[in-house]
Amino acid sequence: MIKNFILHFNLVNKHRFKVFKLCCKAGIPFRGLVHDLSKYSPTEFFESIKYYKGSYSPISACKKENGYSNAWLHHKGRNKHHHEYWYDYAAPNQTDLIPYKYTAEMICDTLAAGMTYQGKKWTNDYQLKYYLEDRKRKHINPKIDAILMEVYELISKKGINEVINSKTLKKIYYKHVGK
Repeated sequence: MIKNFILHFNLVNKHRFKVFKLCCKAGIPFRGLVHDLSKYSPTEFFESIKYYKGSYSPISACKKENGYSNAWLHHKGRNKHHHEYWYDYAAPNQTDLIPYKYTAEMICDTLAAGMTYQGKKWTNDYQLKYYLEDRKRKHINPKIDAILMEVYELISKKGINEVINSKTLKKIYYKHVGK
């Protein structure tokens, strides 16, 4: 348990630091600074220690064993960079449009998660492949989906350094959502 505590704590910090660096490149440093602070809450942290695997999300391991994850329910309800935060099955518009700063943070988060869990095996096309596999299960606004697809496709061709910047991300975002 103590070993998992240390390993998970280090993993969260490593992930948050990668997100922070990407958010700085994207022109949203404050979003990177406050990113995933809820992961240190007892609800999220202790479940994640229990299901810590190191090579993939403890939330996935918990869901596999129990069919749900209290940590995930807590996390997605407090972090606007997750598209699930914006999904309301009972609303007329079930998948709301996510504001730019949270969309950009979502992109930084997904890239950092891939880099954190894949380590040296991570490649520029990793996130595109991952998103394409997972895409059909997502309840996400079609405009946000188009943004993510375009960003991940560009990264697979040009790399993170050319794509993750305020100018490029805003251009792609406003191209799909309008001004």
